[in-house]
Amino acid sequence: FGSSAGRRAGFGRGEGGFPVARGGGCGLARLGRSLRAIARPPLFRMIKFILMVNKQGQTRLAQYYDPLTVRERVTLEGELIRKCLSRSESQCSFVEYRQYRVVYRRYASLYFIVGTDNDEDVNELALLEFIHTLVETLDKYFENVCELDIMFNLEKAHIILDEMVLDGCIVDTNKAAVLNPLYLLEKHSS
Repeated sequence: FGSSAGRRAGFGRGEGGFPVARGGGCGLARLGRSLRAIARPPLFRMIKFILMVNKQGQTRLAQYYDPLTVRERVTLEGELIRKCLSRSESQCSFVEYRQYRVVYRRYASLYFIVGTDNDEDVNELALLEFIHTLVETLDKYFENVCELDIMFNLEKAHIILDEMVLDGCIVDTNKAAVLNPLYLLEKHSS
């Protein structure tokens, strides 16, 4: 499409160098727009870390999507966990901490903590809904998930989380689709 013959025929390169049709009713223009939408990388990775913590402040699961040293992780977890656990249930579930905006929610004895950029574009309510979906997915797999399920099946909990979040971006929230790889693993390992 980059040749002069292609340009004369009504084709050219659109934004990002994708071939698009110029002018009227050809479906290639729509195809070009949809290809750009698919190929465009996300502007930022929204989620920086996800923690599952018990009421005593012990981390049961930690997943980081930004590189931090072990010392930075321990410091971050310690300070952040103390901050979240010290808040009453009547207080808001959104906290600003250092360069992060933190959204957390308590389910039974576990706190689910999600850290994002301290950016105005972050939708805290969507993150609360993501936490709820994560808990529902864990509930569906473990049949009423509890702290011991996470502790003794840490690999499976990480698989579920990895199916839902890729490199800090939420990629899937469909419970059946998220759990399908685990069911296949169980089927083929027995």
